[in-house]
Amino acid sequence: MHIAVLGAGIAGVTTAWELLRDGYQVTLIDRGRDAANFTSFANAGLLAPGHAYAWASSRAPRMMLRSLWRNDQAIRFRPQFDTRQWRWVAGFLGQCNDTRATINTRRKARLCSYSLERLQEVVTQTGISYDGNDGGLLYFYRSAETFEAAARKCEILRGEGITIEVLDTNATITRDPGLAQARRRIAGALYSTCDESGDARLFSNALMEKCRQAGADIRFNTAITSLRSEGTRIHSMTTDQGEVTADAFVLSLGVYSPHLVRNLGMQLPVYPVKGYSVTLPVTSKHHPPTLGGVDEDNLLAYCPMRSRLRLTATAEISGYDTTHQPRDFRHMMKLARDLLPEAADYAEPTYWAGLRPMTPTGLPIIDRTGFHNLWLNTGHGHMGWTMACGSARITADLIGQHQTAIPRDGMRFEGGQQR
Repeated sequence: MHIAVLGAGIAGVTTAWELLRDGYQVTLIDRGRDAANFTSFANAGLLAPGHAYAWASSRAPRMMLRSLWRNDQAIRFRPQFDTRQWRWVAGFLGQCNDTRATINTRRKARLCSYSLERLQEVVTQTGISYDGNDGGLLYFYRSAETFEAAARKCEILRGEGITIEVLDTNATITRDPGLAQARRRIAGALYSTCDESGDARLFSNALMEKCRQAGADIRFNTAITSLRSEGTRIHSMTTDQGEVTADAFVLSLGVYSPHLVRNLGMQLPVYPVKGYSVTLPVTSKHHPPTLGGVDEDNLLAYCPMRSRLRLTATAEISGYDTTHQPRDFRHMMKLARDLLPEAADYAEPTYWAGLRPMTPTGLPIIDRTGFHNLWLNTGHGHMGWTMACGSARITADLIGQHQTAIPRDGMRFEGGQQR
């Protein structure tokens, strides 16, 4: 059986690998010049089941409202003349209550934990290197009030089997001496012992080479323009390099997944949420954190990657624009300098902005469509790196008609809705 995987981001590459392992013939197609060239290019780097909380929470609407006149909010809403944006926002706001947030968080945590197990298995199988760090992640809080609330809230994740330790200030610094200069700003932290970190782009390209060695037909610089259907079957896809036929197709095009299936009468609830990252050089004279983590009161993520330090922040609902200017990073750079003044060379930043393919729930869509040979593995949002390997295995199991290792609650696509 020949399967074409559409998209060579972290979701597409891991899917191709799992399908190859199951004995399928695989073609992997992407418009970029190599793997992980778009959303996964410079993401946060955190593999974080211990941070699987749903973004759609009771706090989110207030942040979105304040963002209309303030630029320091973690979630920013930039209204566009785009019905797709408003439809997505309506769906997102519908999830912004405590009941739905708890349900979505539990489901995300389950998928994230399973996916991290699968990633570890892939690394064992392949031996690939990606600046990985398996020492856990720290989520720290600046005030006693927010720290105590977080210590209570983490019981949701513990209920899904995620091991989280509650640390006071001294224990936090002991766990990561790289945070010593931030001591006065840390009231306490949650330490997720099994979380990891690493460079998603390095991982994707290393795994892509393993796919090539396993016989995959990999086609970069190839833009997919449409899918051709015959009845309830996809016959082929049209690219700027000609037609491509296959027995089955897996859609993993991130924020562009809805565009490709619109002419088939499908409306996927996937919309871009823009994120910003800065990568800073680290030399022997610097003192970076040894573990990745998040300054939770500012939602500033940081991730050491050997000779680099990655900083990420902001969720901006603003359409498909990826342009950025240095002033867009001013707030996060100030936070990082104040917090970790000797962690890296702040005079040599590499700026980047990318688009997370978000669904209103924060869960991906992993399912077969009304076309019996078209499958979806898309919409992984801000946790695509964490969710990728598990989502890929679930996709391969569905195609092979095997029982999936975890339930797919919230990941199905039925009647045009994510369920």
